[in-house]
Amino acid sequence: MASAYARRIKESQAILTAFGLPEAQRNERASLTLLALLGLVPSKPWNSASDPLRGVTPIMEFVAAHYKKRWAPNTRETVRRFTLHQFEQAGLVIANPDEPQRPTNSPKYCYQVDARALAVIRRFGTQEWNKALREYLVDVGTLAQRYKQLRDMRRIPLDLTSGVTIRLSAGGQNVLVEKIINEFCPRFTPGGKPVYVGDTNKKWAYFDPDYLPTLGLAIDEHGKMPDVVVHFKEQNWLVLIEAVTSHGPVSPKRLTELKNLFANSKAGLVFVTAFLDRRCLLKYIGDIAWETEVWVADAPEHMIHFNGERFLGPY
Repeated sequence: MASAYARRIKESQAILTAFGLPEAQRNERASLTLLALLGLVPSKPWNSASDPLRGVTPIMEFVAAHYKKRWAPNTRETVRRFTLHQFEQAGLVIANPDEPQRPTNSPKYCYQVDARALAVIRRFGTQEWNKALREYLVDVGTLAQRYKQLRDMRRIPLDLTSGVTIRLSAGGQNVLVEKIINEFCPRFTPGGKPVYVGDTNKKWAYFDPDYLPTLGLAIDEHGKMPDVVVHFKEQNWLVLIEAVTSHGPVSPKRLTELKNLFANSKAGLVFVTAFLDRRCLLKYIGDIAWETEVWVADAPEHMIHFNGERFLGPY
């Protein structure tokens, strides 16, 4: 029987691969989750796959009963966040088809395999499989392609002076500063000119004092600089970024300080608070000033705008 389990899991992985799911969503957990959503036991052929409504707990119970794989209770959130969420994004499953407005925390929250995907899956292993799969993918695309399109968002490296390399000391908020340089700036200030980059240990990791006068600025070395300052030349914005790991978002007080420090700037001022993840953001969300931006490194393609008449721009 063990070989039957392994064979069925391998087949399920092949289907997820064919549907274009990223590598993290075609592991054993994802394969078993798909089998549970199809109501497919090891002894049944693929053409007998069905589309029962199942929540996370019933999925885990099905896997334990029919594939002898028992997941710990705390695996529920892992299944939801790292398998079902991506299945839903890929169009492979639909959440709450019986009641779309059902709240996330409802014990009745459930998933069902999409009818088009089910029709293709039932043809797995037959001569009709390749044609059905090809037609399906043309219609809905693949999640892997969508993720790649996000990663291919216009990204242009910072315009560093020839021969200059920014070197940050290890640890502290420099982990986040590095992500700002490598992830935020190429996406939101493409081709921008770095003016200042702070460092946890030595404060001034990079500074171009000769560039400041071109912007009408003369910054006192003792002024409390933001962690990263970039001139987005295309829009003539001076983007002031605070990297927050333990303190220091762009609060109303800090916003006033930065406006005073850069008051003579010929470029419009844009204020951004950066966090490593949304958990850290939640700790400081009540302190963030209106008419500023928030960027979270674990979702690098997105920006959170704290109200105002425009998105990502000076006021």
